Amino acid sequence: MTTINTYLTFDGQCEAAFNFYQKVFGGAFVTVSRFKDMPESPEFKVTDEYKERIMHITLPISKETLLMGSDIGGEWATNFKPGNNFSLSISADSKEEADRLFAELSEGGQVMMKMDQTFWGSYFGMFTDKFGIQWMVSFGE
Repeated sequence: MTTINTYLTFDGQCEAAFNFYQKVFGGAFVTVSRFKDMPESPEFKVTDEYKERIMHITLPISKETLLMGSDIGGEWATNFKPGNNFSLSISADSKEEADRLFAELSEGGQVMMKMDQTFWGSYFGMFTDKFGIQWMVSFGE
């Protein structure tokens, strides 16, 4: 079954926000990754200021719903503004479905990251659709 969840983006407040959401909703974090955990890349340099920030966090809200988020900032988020700091995250049930959803939803939009295998083990891509809505598509094998 394909699911859609909300992905929140912060500029340094992700950990505080998710600790607050955990107090409200309960549960335990499934994933907490920091930028220092990311493999080094000349394309995306991580300064000391950002190494402790959250790269990805997941808090289950119900059996079907996840609240996910990350910190972003600096040169990675020149368009960041509170209020536009969310994406819809689609978890597809097959690689083919992920490719179809990505291709159809991104038509006429702007692709930020083409569908590809990631270092964290997911087949993943990101884009903004022609209506300005940010999307993430993934398939985890």
